[in-house]
Amino acid sequence: MDTTLHDPLVGQVLDGRYRVDARIAVGGMATVYRAVDTRLDRVLALKVMHPSLAADASFVERFIREAKSVARLAHPNVVGVFDQGAQDQYVYLAMEYVAGCTLRDVLRERGALQPRAALDILEPVLAALGAAHRAGFVHRDMKPENVLIGDDGRVKVADFGLVRAVDSVTSTTGSVLGTVSYLAPEQIEHGTADTRADVYACGVVLYEMLTGAKPHHGDTPAQILYAHLHEGVPAPSVAVPGLALELDELVASATARNPDVRPHDAVALLAQTRTARAALDDEQLDAVPPGAHSSAGRSGADDRTSVIPRALTTPVTPAAGPLPAEAVREEAVNRTSRLIMPQRIEDEPEPAPRRPRRPSRGRFDNRRGLIAIVAALLLIFGVGAGVWYINSGQFTRVPALIGQSEDAAKKKLSGAGLGVRKVDRQFSDTVERGQVMSTDPATGARIRGNGSVTLVVSRGPETAQVPQLDGMPLDKAKSELNKAGFAPGDTSSEFNESVPQGSVIRTDPAAGVKRHTDTAVSMVVSKGAPVDVPGVVGDSVADATAALQNAGLQVTVAPDQVNSAQEAGKVAAQSAAEHAQLAKGDSVTLTVSKGPRMIPVPKVTGEKAADAQRDLEKAGFKVKVDRGFPFLSDEVSGQSVAAGAQAPEGSTITITTKGL
Repeated sequence: MDTTLHDPLVGQVLDGRYRVDARIAVGGMATVYRAVDTRLDRVLALKVMHPSLAADASFVERFIREAKSVARLAHPNVVGVFDQGAQDQYVYLAMEYVAGCTLRDVLRERGALQPRAALDILEPVLAALGAAHRAGFVHRDMKPENVLIGDDGRVKVADFGLVRAVDSVTSTTGSVLGTVSYLAPEQIEHGTADTRADVYACGVVLYEMLTGAKPHHGDTPAQILYAHLHEGVPAPSVAVPGLALELDELVASATARNPDVRPHDAVALLAQTRTARAALDDEQLDAVPPGAHSSAGRSGADDRTSVIPRALTTPVTPAAGPLPAEAVREEAVNRTSRLIMPQRIEDEPEPAPRRPRRPSRGRFDNRRGLIAIVAALLLIFGVGAGVWYINSGQFTRVPALIGQSEDAAKKKLSGAGLGVRKVDRQFSDTVERGQVMSTDPATGARIRGNGSVTLVVSRGPETAQVPQLDGMPLDKAKSELNKAGFAPGDTSSEFNESVPQGSVIRTDPAAGVKRHTDTAVSMVVSKGAPVDVPGVVGDSVADATAALQNAGLQVTVAPDQVNSAQEAGKVAAQSAAEHAQLAKGDSVTLTVSKGPRMIPVPKVTGEKAADAQRDLEKAGFKVKVDRGFPFLSDEVSGQSVAAGAQAPEGSTITITTKGL
């Protein structure tokens, strides 16, 4: 059943420009449609945020950040973003439409890929990410679903929805962005990601292409996250015997658990990939892995120039080609104003004369003359209107936009019936950052009423001094960086007794250093003076809460109680160990004891002391051996708690060996 029939946007024209033709895919944050730009007559992909999320400013900010980030990446392997806007509850991106399929579709159909095909896909992906990394951005959600393979074999990276500046804040509270199977250990453990996190994800994608399966498995996301933290990605040759050692080494380098050991960005990994490829011969490159699906078709050595055989790049969603020529011509005619000349009024036939009276011809002559005059006036007016339209009426003059902000210029163009072709950004020592420097066509130039204008917007001076931010609250520091033309970079924190909590301790580059505008400036923020966590295990909940709050900490009591050696109602465990250092206001979770678990004591009399000790410890007890004097036998003659009796788990059972 065609689910697009139930989508309210299908068939609508969004923002007066984008005609929505079909729904392509639905994600957790947005829906992607195939649409036509009615202004430029081109097919594109329209990514529309779910209306339920549009009320959340943070989601909208992240959505718009994708447009701004990707628009700055002019690279053939990055899905381009043409426009961004909003209408009512719909916030959208207009993006390049790629007719084809995703790498996930290929893996689902083919299983494991030959090494040549895997490297043919990996190299353009790394080229795209390398351009992003060198421009100062991290993708943070690399996975097969975000690798598009066109019908013509082109490979493109899509969905920069989680993109961040290389040095921007990436820590989160309570959640980790990204897809669990491709998260780097530092993303899971610390919630931070830089270019090396993308390198790790590409290593996992390469492993999956070579073997047809993900490296870590589990019944729950938590099990997979644990595996990423504590287990290395296995060599792909374990799953694919005979795979070249160079490919094992490439996967191992990209997926090292220690980020300092990995290639520092996608450009470095691309260099390693090309080196590994050069060391492989045709037989190694074209080896068919056992995980390949037999029905997928194997190109072998006869098809080494194609990334993916065309038979396997059939789009999962309906492909949209260019509009038929007849439709284009029809729309062009519909949009062309036509001058319709007034219909010529024929002279009325002269009525037959009445007899015996002769007709009065003067009245008819006057009427015919009046009709001729009106026809002549209409003809003159029509011809004049046609000449005016051809020479002036279909044109609009470009309004004065220089010195205005980008948003104001766009609104003024829209009010004049004109669009924005693109926005170029250039450095300027005289025009304030964010203001229009020039336009193409220039101010006052004639342009067709539905035409578009290129705006050249100032990026401010090419270099600027990093402002002094020491001691400034973080939000204000970010605002000052933006005003100075810099991008807020990575934010880390450390204890400091002299700088207030939440304020900047120092920046990198330091204040006063000159850097290119748009450079990311990282900041170290104070956590205030450290708080020494008191030990409260064994205390009552009330006493433990008071001790932690007096130290400046927040207290949370876990809803579930546990068996422990502590008495029922006492604190069995605390989330932060005694003497650990936390920031003021941090939270400590207390787990309450419901007392020790009572378990039966096994019978050990008559056993050897070593065997008895082993049996008791296996049952959950501690053991004390009291050897009789003088030592005559290793046989247990007694136990402090009788066999079959109940005793607290973890308590000590004393066993006695025979003496005199």
